[in-house]
Amino acid sequence: MNPQIPAPRQFLEGAPLGTRVVVRYKIPEGMTDALGDLVGINAAECTVRTRRTDVVIPLALVVAAKAVPPAPARRAPRTAP
Repeated sequence: MNPQIPAPRQFLEGAPLGTRVVVRYKIPEGMTDALGDLVGINAAECTVRTRRTDVVIPLALVVAAKAVPPAPARRAPRTAP
């Protein structure tokens, strides 16, 4: 492992709350990602606020995590010509 890149758990524990993150974690079907704001972290789990809901992820299931840029601004709705 590259010594300059923190392990996923170390990254999440050190990231300030409110940081926009993507977290890849194990589920029974394989892997999935949660993309959103880090809103909670403790010794056992982290919580990522996605567009739809808060996702609580056990840290033991996390395989990757990193900060991502802010979401792009939503486009204005199209209007009829």
